Order: sequence, then C-alpha cells, then structure tokens
Amino acid sequence: MKVLVLNGVNLGRLGQRQPKVYGATTHAELAEHLVETGSGLGLDVEVRQTDHEGVMVEWLHEAASSGAAVVINPGAWSHYSYAIADAVVQVSTVVEVHISNVHARESWRKELVISPYVRGTIMGLGLGGYDLALAHLASL
Repeated sequence: MKVLVLNGVNLGRLGQRQPKVYGATTHAELAEHLVETGSGLGLDVEVRQTDHEGVMVEWLHEAASSGAAVVINPGAWSHYSYAIADAVVQVSTVVEVHISNVHARESWRKELVISPYVRGTIMGLGLGGYDLALAHLASL
C-alpha cells in the first residue's frame, strides 16, 4: 500500500520549535524513521511537509487520484482550513495525527475541522502517533 505522510505548517521546524511540546526529533529524522517503519510493515511510505496550504490540497488530490492512503498532520490548518477538509473528504483512507493533545492546549485548538472526515485521529502520543497510524494502515 502506498502511504503519503503529509505534514503541514510549521512541522518542518520539528526539533527546533517548542521542543517541550514537539520533541527534539527533526522532520528529516522523523521522515527517515517513518519510511523505515513503513517498509517493515509492508508499506511504501513517502513523507512530505509544506507551509503552503494549496500544496497540501494538491497532495491530497494526488492521493485521491492514485488511491494512496494518507497520514496527515495539518498543524494549525487542522483548526480552520475548510479547503484541506474538502480535499480530505476525497481521499478514501485518512488517519489524522497530532503530536500534542490539542484538547489540553489553547481553546482555539479544540476545534478540528478535518476530524469528521478521517478514519481516526491520534493525538497526544508524541511522534509515536505516526507509528500507530502506519500500523493501523498496515492492518487494513
């Protein structure tokens, strides 16, 4: 199974941005880990990151057209991007991941406009949430 792991705004700064919240692992290290983990699960994983909403929408359209499954962490777009939510609806299998527990943070983070359209949401388990998402997809 082809899996696109799509990380949104500010996630390219993992390891530098608020390490107490997001940890010390860089995005490049996360990507390498997820490709290896996915391979071990029989998945063909590709990891991408963008700070541009339109690029994320295009990647979701690509997944919808190709039949790829998606693991998505849209970052702050999770809370207000109806464009990304509309694109997520078009993908057959999506798992949403959040590194932190967004419900235990600022009040504006509690609304997740993408969550109603995904298979499941994993949050608050650090970078391990990505591993759980891949394990779930491998079980399908």
